[in-house]
Amino acid sequence: MTKSRSFAVLEGLRPLDASQVPRDVVAGITLAALAIPEVMGYATIAGMPVITGLYSIVLPVFVFALLGSSRHLVVGADSATAAILAAGIGGMATSGSSDYVAMAGVAALITGLFLFVARFARLGFIADFLSRTVLIGFLTGVGIQVALGQVPDMFGLEKVGSGPLEQLWNVATDLASASWPTVALSVAIIVVVKGGRLLSTKIPWPLLAVVGAIVASAAWDFADNGISTLGTVPGGLPSLTLPTVAWSDVGPLAGVSVSLFVVILAQSAATSRAYAAKYDETVDEDTDLVGLGMANVAAGVTGTFVVNGSPTKTQMVDTAGGRTQVANLSMGVVVVVVLLFLTGPLQYLPNAVLAAVVFLIGLDLVDLAGMRRILAVRRDEFWVATVTAAAVVFVGVLPGILLAIFLSIVIHMRLSYKPHDTLLETGEDGHVHVAELDSRAELIPGLIVYRFGHSLYYANANQFAEEVTALVDTDDPPQWVCLEASAIADVDYTAAETIRQVHDQLAERDVRLVVCNLTPDVQAEIGRFGTLDLLGTDAVFDTVNDVEEHVRRAAPTA
Repeated sequence: MTKSRSFAVLEGLRPLDASQVPRDVVAGITLAALAIPEVMGYATIAGMPVITGLYSIVLPVFVFALLGSSRHLVVGADSATAAILAAGIGGMATSGSSDYVAMAGVAALITGLFLFVARFARLGFIADFLSRTVLIGFLTGVGIQVALGQVPDMFGLEKVGSGPLEQLWNVATDLASASWPTVALSVAIIVVVKGGRLLSTKIPWPLLAVVGAIVASAAWDFADNGISTLGTVPGGLPSLTLPTVAWSDVGPLAGVSVSLFVVILAQSAATSRAYAAKYDETVDEDTDLVGLGMANVAAGVTGTFVVNGSPTKTQMVDTAGGRTQVANLSMGVVVVVVLLFLTGPLQYLPNAVLAAVVFLIGLDLVDLAGMRRILAVRRDEFWVATVTAAAVVFVGVLPGILLAIFLSIVIHMRLSYKPHDTLLETGEDGHVHVAELDSRAELIPGLIVYRFGHSLYYANANQFAEEVTALVDTDDPPQWVCLEASAIADVDYTAAETIRQVHDQLAERDVRLVVCNLTPDVQAEIGRFGTLDLLGTDAVFDTVNDVEEHVRRAAPTA
């Protein structure tokens, strides 16, 4: 759900439930343990120094936790934006160089500016076009993509290929080169985490698996036994600096930032919407745009790259029991401590452990139960969710998001283009009931009350005309047709002209067209179009009862 309100801070923290705080803190510690190696991997994807991945979950996390509205959304380095950044500036400077880092920082600043503009232009409404159906499909697709993308590291192989499916195929065709100790470690981590959850969901099993793997790696020197590890990680907090680049580079960086902006806007909204819906909460996308914009500014001035609302990190904290931004603040504190004092032990973390944990996170995002529920009640929307998931997996996150928005609009258009219109009839019990159009039911003798089920506009105006004329196309037509307009929130010019046309056609058959239950706005609209003058002021009634009484009074007496 969404809500609109004036800008406020701490929306992701309030109301604060004291009983939930300990669980949020534990979830934040767990999130830190999983997110630290993950964002380091994303830094590698982006072509940035590994340490900048950690910087992406320090100040940006604090900023969004204070300024955003979502209680669940976790911001930080993200695979989609990291890949877009690398593709956009990869040819402009050497990966990992100071010039490259500066360009990445400027791209983050420009992206933050775009997000501010989107806030003041109130573009948060774009999220309104993401239905729950496509949200389930989107997150399922992201989960599959994330899980498949971890398979090469779980087998100790290089990631070869442009996408997770191609990478998976290369693993299948190169099993002879796999590191079987790495495979065994990956399987062990999966067994510990999945098996542990069967024993207790209150214990942070992924955290225990990561810590245990670091201890075992240091004790038995995994790196010298065919199991790759992260290696040396520099420590220290990021410094606040304003990145500078040549003016000639600003234009290309702005172009890259447009793509980053679209992904951040849509993916963050999709993720926050999904978790707000899961817990029946409200979220304000416009407020989140401010939080995301400031988070990217914070990223730009702390030497890191663009941050995004991350489905995987959000799932991590949700699985660990986090329910507010307290969890993310806790993660930020842990990362600060790690940067100051604990980067040394991270060098022993096996890459396969990270891959196995992220693999399980991806599987958690795959909402098979949600897909089954949709299939059981709305088969057409199930296929929409399936197509959305497939687009994310086979084409990518950005095309998947754009397709999700498009399909959500199509669902709406299909329902508004062909609304289910009905008649009102008086039953044997004397009460008013809904009847289907083909019954040609009359409310009282000589009066048909026709309820149109949606706003009247150019796409469905022809349906309106056909249905009304069909109701009077009989040997014994009614004397009155009342348009019951309670569901009509808008009438465009084409629809107003259609009403005029229908009025004239009914008049030729001596049938009077009247209207009831018009909202003030719609009545003002058709007044401007001149439709009210055509119908006559005595043809507009407040309620169906008023129409019925008028028709009874106008009936000729025997």
